[in-house]
Amino acid sequence: MCGLTGFVDSSRQMGPGQLEATVGRMANTLKSRGPDDWGCWIDANQGVALGHRRLSVIDLSQAGHQPMVSQSGRLVMAYNGEIYSFKEMRKTLAAAGVSFRGNSDSEVIVEAFDRWGLEKTLQQMVGMFAIALWNTESGELQLIRDRIGIKPLYWGLVAGRLIFASELKALNAYPNWQPHLNRDALAAYLRHCYVPGPLSVYQNVQKLPPGSYLTYRPGGNPEQTTYWDFRTLAGDWARNRPQLSQAEAEQSLHAVLRDAVKCRMVADVPLGALLSGGIDSSMVTALMQDQSDRPIRTFSIGFKEDQFNEAPYAAAVAAHLGTDHTELYIEPDHALDVIPLLPGIYDEPFADSSQIPTYLVCELTKQHVTVALSGDGGDELFTGYNRYLYAQSIYRRISRIPLSLRSLLGGAIRATPQNLLDTLALVVPEKSRPNQFGHKAHKVADAIAKSDPDALYRQLVSYWDDPEQVVRSSREPHGVLWQDEYRSTIEDFTERMQFFDTLTYLPDDILTKVDRASMAVSLEARVPLLDHRVVEFAWRLPMHLKLAGGQGKVLLRRVLQRYLPNHLIERPKMGFGVPLDAWLRGPLRDWGESLLSESRLRQQGLLDPAPIRAKWRAHLRGKNWAYDLWNVLVLQAWLDERPWRS
Repeated sequence: MCGLTGFVDSSRQMGPGQLEATVGRMANTLKSRGPDDWGCWIDANQGVALGHRRLSVIDLSQAGHQPMVSQSGRLVMAYNGEIYSFKEMRKTLAAAGVSFRGNSDSEVIVEAFDRWGLEKTLQQMVGMFAIALWNTESGELQLIRDRIGIKPLYWGLVAGRLIFASELKALNAYPNWQPHLNRDALAAYLRHCYVPGPLSVYQNVQKLPPGSYLTYRPGGNPEQTTYWDFRTLAGDWARNRPQLSQAEAEQSLHAVLRDAVKCRMVADVPLGALLSGGIDSSMVTALMQDQSDRPIRTFSIGFKEDQFNEAPYAAAVAAHLGTDHTELYIEPDHALDVIPLLPGIYDEPFADSSQIPTYLVCELTKQHVTVALSGDGGDELFTGYNRYLYAQSIYRRISRIPLSLRSLLGGAIRATPQNLLDTLALVVPEKSRPNQFGHKAHKVADAIAKSDPDALYRQLVSYWDDPEQVVRSSREPHGVLWQDEYRSTIEDFTERMQFFDTLTYLPDDILTKVDRASMAVSLEARVPLLDHRVVEFAWRLPMHLKLAGGQGKVLLRRVLQRYLPNHLIERPKMGFGVPLDAWLRGPLRDWGESLLSESRLRQQGLLDPAPIRAKWRAHLRGKNWAYDLWNVLVLQAWLDERPWRS
């Protein structure tokens, strides 16, 4: 795994020394992504500079050094990621007469681009990647991102210069960079707890969308092309499902998962797995262990608070599978020590609180291995979130009730303290009881007054309901979640929620969280469940093989039963959270008060203090506004640490 950066300066005002020094400074900000090596390639005549930081994983020799030039000299590439199909691609290229200097996937890719062209090569690539490709003959730059959005890539235009990087911090090192805040993006951030793509926190800088590439010719306008269009493909898959029996589907899923895991076990450095004990990470671990001739390394962390502690489940799975398991129980002070690091790790405001345990488990894992497989993506593909289980049935029932009565019902639930709701939930059987029931019941209370199912979904995934009233002079952008056209292409409401999550929450929250946390400690995280072949297979499955009888991940559970007994599979979904509500009333209270003080907020002139202070006071009195407040607190901490202009 690596970090890349660079720019194209069509003014050609920089000499060779200045080009190299500038891209060197930009690349140095990405050192944690690639601590083992660095390189640059410049062309002063064209005003082009490519920079690269390398984490050596495949072919540790200098034969894997980047930026890499194709044998013809036509293409120059800086690349972040792993291509798991590179051995098959290499065989095809070798048969056509290509000779190779080393054994890296990087060399295979650049030669494939040179021989086959962009589109054909992309169709052969299985993996995760962000790529900058300069064509010395055509004077053309192409930026490319993988199908799912596993690896990040930012780009922007600054005074006629195109700049790009794996992380925003590299752009901050570019001369005369003006980091003006995008207030509209901040409004979207307050709703979602992340900045949704293609927006970034800065004006004139974007995230390259998954499954697309950007073509730029100096002096022209960037042109974006989609090579893998999930929006179209998902609709086609929903309308044209193969006729499979459950047994056939189970066998096929098992085969595609085994292959996705197997090809991600190739590395020239120590390798392990992040194991929470949930279905997804247990599946990945089981398939790894089944295909290994020795115990694989597994890692988990635990908390003393029972409702957040998954460590016993992970330990039980590890013991059954026979892995070499390492766990670490985290004291609150250790977790709290991570908070000051968050602005530097995430580089733009990011407030999914599971960022804290994710960083800690990556930190633990890096002490022993350089590559780790994770189970991310299973919830979106196989209906793992509670909203998939309940939202459709809730809406079906409440839609029969007049809207005015629904509002009264929602108000009554909201008026019931969350701790009391948690107590009442104890009468529900444990395996059917959602974790943090009180908090989730309050989310539903806000949602049941909505007039259509998509509005209900937006409410369930929202934090601040009206962020324009919080971020001054902002206009919240309404992206794909507000587009009605998908009601006809994806008619099933549950499947439409999966669709929206895959387009937004998955790349912009889940994968951002894992990428930044792992790269901050120079750990490569691989996500086999998001192999695009697994994604395509999962989306072709009928809903009854994913969700049935009030239970999600139906087919995934059946595959996992080949490796684990039921008592290690059937347990309530916990998530990967921390006790934010208690922390904000306890050890983080003074920190929160300083960041949310009325004088500070007024002096900044960015946020309206009134709604923020109201939620802060209510939270201190016992109402749980932890997640809404965490969004604001993370933003405030980021504003203190990162460069910005109003």
